Amino acid sequence: MRAFIRLCLLVAALLALPLAAHADWKPVEKVETYAISGQSGPELYRSIGENGPKLGVGRAIAHTNFKLTWTRDYQARAGACVLVSARPKLIITYTLPSPTSPLPPAIQKNWEVFIAGVSAHEKVHGAEIIDMVRKIETATVGLSVADDPKCGKIRTEMTKRLSELSQAQRQASRDFDRVELGQGGNLQKLILALVNGG
Repeated sequence: MRAFIRLCLLVAALLALPLAAHADWKPVEKVETYAISGQSGPELYRSIGENGPKLGVGRAIAHTNFKLTWTRDYQARAGACVLVSARPKLIITYTLPSPTSPLPPAIQKNWEVFIAGVSAHEKVHGAEIIDMVRKIETATVGLSVADDPKCGKIRTEMTKRLSELSQAQRQASRDFDRVELGQGGNLQKLILALVNGG
């Protein structure tokens, strides 16, 4: 009876391993800045428009980018290929504006409110990226493809799954920006407060 209980405990511990593997990584989050100049809200915002990160044909106030690499363990089992584990290395970089010279006290206060709001906005993008990586883990760890002893077909299946998750994350990011920059949106309010505040 004791041997049976030990066996049950061992099986339970082994089954819990993949869940633990999901929780033992953390993203690296970095902040980079680009220089802007000005001594008033309108001047600072104009400088952001001239120096902000390039996105498409225009420039953004701020930007969230990421680099994602994986350490994966594929194993051939009875003619099939199984992704036994996948450990992500995720580096998220937030690019934010930073004035090059001290601001007048009233403008400094307005700037602090503005940059705190912009930073919070970019952190939402960061959280969406982290969520995508966790969804990739869930969708791929344990995946098995039959008749794939050289683990080639599984990569094709994974690419399809990853593409769907990546597209969903990009769309969520675009939708969030549209609301935030739209009429009455949080970013629109922050911009107006900075520009109209002096």
